Amino acid sequence: MADMAQHRYLDTKTLQRISRLDVRARQVIEGFINGQHQSPYNGFAVEFAGHREYTQGDDLRHVDWKVWSKTDRLYIKEYEEETNLKCTLVVDCSKSMRYGENAAIRWSKFDHAATAAASLTHLLQRQQDAVGLVTFNNSIQSNLRANSHPSHLKRLVHELENTKVDASTEIGDVFGELASQIHQRGIVCLFSDLFVDLKILAKAISRFSLRKHEVIIFHVMHGDELAFPFEDNTLFRGLEVDRQLHAEPRALRTAYLEVIGRFQEDVKQICAKTGVDYVLVDMRETLDVVLARYLTFRQRTKKLRNRRGTR
Repeated sequence: MADMAQHRYLDTKTLQRISRLDVRARQVIEGFINGQHQSPYNGFAVEFAGHREYTQGDDLRHVDWKVWSKTDRLYIKEYEEETNLKCTLVVDCSKSMRYGENAAIRWSKFDHAATAAASLTHLLQRQQDAVGLVTFNNSIQSNLRANSHPSHLKRLVHELENTKVDASTEIGDVFGELASQIHQRGIVCLFSDLFVDLKILAKAISRFSLRKHEVIIFHVMHGDELAFPFEDNTLFRGLEVDRQLHAEPRALRTAYLEVIGRFQEDVKQICAKTGVDYVLVDMRETLDVVLARYLTFRQRTKKLRNRRGTR
């Protein structure tokens, strides 16, 4: 049993010799950092604070040349770190997240979500931010309070490795309970396939937005769900509902892809209306690529906000 648990997070495509979740998370983050041309941490923890006049010896890289072009005076852009940043990772452990576990590499949606959450924890703790973990299905299964201590990563990984993936998804009541528990303003990251009533999803995430939390949705989708690659007659079984359908996949593919495409667009619209960042976690991509793309986007949008603020 111990050997099976140890190999749960093995990704043979990219890390054939790595089996432990904490080591895999570290490898994902190192791969991500090595692909960056600047510090990745700025994407989360550094905020534009304002300007001050240039004094001799200041680094010219921080001069705001747009202000100089308008005023003919040199000003330095100053930044301040949010040293008390608090991030809560909310990971879906309902039955639908088990999809993919019977594949050759035994890599389910929950495995992917857990590795993404552990990787993000590793990144945030490198900049000494506090990270908490919540796992849920139809109720909260575990709740680790946010902590920035180095040993907290081990506790978080242990919790993920021992999480039972079971039951149905109930996001409304869970998010209502969580929103009342998280008092300090911070970041809430949801890792889920989002197979829920979208009206309930919109109401649930708005509870965090109303409390001034920043919400990021990491939409975890298996390649089969996105491409529907099945060819032969297939028996489809529900993971959270007791239903099954024997069908010819080629006859369903076009209609299915239209439905899944509308589903994704509806989720994106909900996120846009509620001011939530949407990140598709396509399991056909490596996690360092997914994280790099999102944090690059995050850095770019923050720069645009800062530019608008100086006009």
